[in-house]
Amino acid sequence: MPTVTLKDVAKVAGVSYATVSRAISGSPEISEETRRRILKLCKEMGYTPNSVARSMVKRHTEIMGLIVPSLNNPFMSELTAHLEIYARTRGYNLMVCNSSYDYDLEKEVFSLLVGRQVDGIIMIPVGHESYEPLNALTSQVPTVFISENMKDYPENYVSVDNHRGMQIATEYLYSLGHRSILYFGARSDSKTHQLRLDGYLSTCEKLSIEPHVLRSSYTRSSREVGYAMGGEYFSRPHQETAILCAADMLAIGVMQAAFEAGVRIPKDVSLMGFDNISFSALPQIDLTTVNQPFQQMAIASVDMLLDRIKNPRSEHAKLILPPSLIVRKSCRALGK
Repeated sequence: MPTVTLKDVAKVAGVSYATVSRAISGSPEISEETRRRILKLCKEMGYTPNSVARSMVKRHTEIMGLIVPSLNNPFMSELTAHLEIYARTRGYNLMVCNSSYDYDLEKEVFSLLVGRQVDGIIMIPVGHESYEPLNALTSQVPTVFISENMKDYPENYVSVDNHRGMQIATEYLYSLGHRSILYFGARSDSKTHQLRLDGYLSTCEKLSIEPHVLRSSYTRSSREVGYAMGGEYFSRPHQETAILCAADMLAIGVMQAAFEAGVRIPKDVSLMGFDNISFSALPQIDLTTVNQPFQQMAIASVDMLLDRIKNPRSEHAKLILPPSLIVRKSCRALGK
């Protein structure tokens, strides 16, 4: 079926090409009645505006790029959903690319989005090492980093206060009577995870309790990783009364490993996560966790990027959002 053009619409409407063009562009040079009639006809005929031609005239594509390490990660997929919904309310569509936790691929898809002439890019970086390879590219297009804290770099970013989040978590477990708390899944390849570990360690020092850290050799925090590390942990004697995971997906994996090892949560050991992904609220999981405000992060990131698009020479913006405690049923008070 041939594509319907403005000339086709004009012929059926019995008006000039210019009149149809004015109706679609919202020009005040035609009456509201004529505009409504033409727009109704466009819809009936299946006319689709040529976005490429429009972008050449307007010098904007009204498309934002989004780069994420993995859409299989519920944290990233939920954040992506909020970004897409809010971007659309601001008149923008989202073009999503997956970097698969690969620094080279991350740079490749960034270049791809620049070549597609997106107006700006939001990205959840693979890690803080993403900055150097992308430095030359981020100078070409407005960019906002999200989730990973980029405070040491001249970039725009939106993140949650990861340090404070782990302080809140550790203090909560301490308030339940726990004095032997295992920090599970510490990673050195991410500034986010370094800040979370620092929050735990500083709180242990403040509360005068000995820190226990189980480090991860993996480059991601997934259910599979939590299950593998949890299975190894429960296969040997352990003294900790609570496990504080660096991410919810790790905690869900630990929960599975605990079940298979005959360890009861929270009766035998309390378990806590970080992120508050939607899976955490399922009745079978009911995970106590630290909330990252997904919707606020998405709104702030899109607004920040739009400000940067309008004012490309403005100062870099940095926003740290507060986390909050979500109490469910995976932790118990000792002695009760």
